[in-house]
Amino acid sequence: MTIKPENELPLRHELKHRINLREDLVLSQRLRKLFAHDKNAGPGGTYRVTSLYFDTPYDSALREKIDGVNRREKFRLRYYGMDTSFIRLEKKYKVNGLCGKRSARMTQEQVKELLSGSSEFLLDSDEPLFTELYSKIKGKGLRPKAIVRYDREAFLYAPGNVRITLDRDIRTGIGNVDFLNPAIFYMRAMEPGTVLEVKYDAFLPELVRMAVQVPGRQAAACSKYALSRRFD
Repeated sequence: MTIKPENELPLRHELKHRINLREDLVLSQRLRKLFAHDKNAGPGGTYRVTSLYFDTPYDSALREKIDGVNRREKFRLRYYGMDTSFIRLEKKYKVNGLCGKRSARMTQEQVKELLSGSSEFLLDSDEPLFTELYSKIKGKGLRPKAIVRYDREAFLYAPGNVRITLDRDIRTGIGNVDFLNPAIFYMRAMEPGTVLEVKYDAFLPELVRMAVQVPGRQAAACSKYALSRRFD
């Protein structure tokens, strides 16, 4: 199997804003009138996301994010809602402000083995992302650092392949404690508010640009992983 290098894969633009509850109320009402919800969402167009982020003993991913390094990456495990039977290993990377993502399915048994400290099984698969994670675990000491959980409302717009998300009630848990227990209650990672994200391919349609405008707000770096590490 031939795997394209990441600099040859399509990259997307990503804009982020932190908005308050009042701005969220106005914006979400506007978006619901203009765009369709993600078809995988539950009632009300929302679903829960739970992610476990990995980092080095020196917090390389966190430091590179804070410092605005042009080429950076982070690994995470992710499941949706209360269903821990479907989990993905994801590698998110940024190149000169553009973002991309690789992902691979990981079974619940594999996740349990990984979280127990065993990684040799990663070499038993022909999945390139497994092999890369193994090399980073052994070479850089990559290990679980923080859990991030939030409720997401997602909207889609086909022109420009646009995805608009509103991430609410962002919470965090340190380490990998009970990542596979969806009933665990985590602490708040930020004051009440919402993270607005807009992702698109080559261009942002004018309709979307106008729809997501929040007076007085400018796009700014806003990492949910970085927010989750504030309490370390």
